[in-house]
Amino acid sequence: MSSNLAIKVESLTKCYHIYSKPQHRLLQMLSMGRRQYSKEFWALKNVSFTINKGETVGIIGRNGSGKSTLLQMICGTVTPTRGAVYTQGRVAALLELGAGFNAEFSGRENIYLNAAILGFSKEQMSTRIDDILSFSELADFIDQPVKTYSSGMYARLAFSIAIHVDPEILIVDEALAVGDARFVSKCMRRIKDMQKLGMTILFVSHDVGSVRTLCDRAIWLDKGALREDGDVFPVTGKYMEYIFQDEDSEADSLREEIQHLDETQQQMQSEPVQIQSNSVVTDNASADIYTLPPITHWGSHKGIIRAARILDRHGVKKDVIGWSEEMDVSIQVQVPLEIARESLSIAFSIKDLKGTDVVVSTTHDFGTGQLPAAEHFTVNFKLTNMLTTGKYLLVAAVENREYRDIHYYEYVEGAHYFSSLADERLFGIYHPPITQHITAV
Repeated sequence: MSSNLAIKVESLTKCYHIYSKPQHRLLQMLSMGRRQYSKEFWALKNVSFTINKGETVGIIGRNGSGKSTLLQMICGTVTPTRGAVYTQGRVAALLELGAGFNAEFSGRENIYLNAAILGFSKEQMSTRIDDILSFSELADFIDQPVKTYSSGMYARLAFSIAIHVDPEILIVDEALAVGDARFVSKCMRRIKDMQKLGMTILFVSHDVGSVRTLCDRAIWLDKGALREDGDVFPVTGKYMEYIFQDEDSEADSLREEIQHLDETQQQMQSEPVQIQSNSVVTDNASADIYTLPPITHWGSHKGIIRAARILDRHGVKKDVIGWSEEMDVSIQVQVPLEIARESLSIAFSIKDLKGTDVVVSTTHDFGTGQLPAAEHFTVNFKLTNMLTTGKYLLVAAVENREYRDIHYYEYVEGAHYFSSLADERLFGIYHPPITQHITAV
């Protein structure tokens, strides 16, 4: 391998065997290859490329295209079916959120755990703790179990560790998508500083704008195969053209699906919501995504959110709400009296199914001293639905805003799945009313 190469990928192939029943795995072993009990899924097919030291390369592609599988094999956490990967230098990776962390360990213990995996002694890492805490801004929570951290806090800690272990190759796989805008901007600035120092960076993102900002080169994966490899603007341009070529038919299909759901919902009679112990009640209709459980549900006081759902202007729960209609985000809580109301905040966000925050608001935004001293109360956030046609999810949270970094008493991502339906075809995600004025020159 040339001394100028950082990464060399040769004919990389990964096949997963999918079993429809658990016992089929045992039968496959006993059959000694005489019979096939599984289906083959080729996550990656014959991918080859090289990356020189100091390059920043963006990896793009739709979900399921093989991006994460490729990065996991470069990191050595997944074994190839065929082919080989060669790397020169220490690799620090931010893969799926929380990867490499022990949820029961504190943030400090996880720093030492990650350092040990990368070959650092406890003494070596102790000299870097202050820098990690300063960058992550997690000093107040570093001795708390990471299972109490928000997704943004996970990302802060993971990124801070990765940049303080002297990596020669940095791999970032969508991990920054969950951070707040200010911290993401801070991370981007640090990545640019690392570029100037000659570090090799692999950057995976669905945000083509970020890839174009950071990278000079892009690799486009499609259905496990390498489709394009070259300068970032031509490759991302072809990718965007590919993404939107079937947009009309996809949008029409989605609209028909949501319209059918809306008609079905209108035929159903509303039933009162039953409050259950230690659970979030969403009262979802029995259709598609609307019955899915929360994506994540954690916090130091799980169970204080009693119900969270989207209501229409009449107070009726809606799984489909029209564009420009009034909507009400209703969050019912039972907060122990010993929790101080001065720093308490009830929050919600609406995300698309990619996890992008589209609307975010908290009672903290409206000033302190708003919440009642009573144990049981409901907070209603009223707004006009400006979401374009699509599927979305509701995040409900109870926060402690005493310190700069938010502590979550409870965080439920996916408390209610719902759809927005517009009569006309609207572009983007959020389409507010816009006025225009044209002046002839």
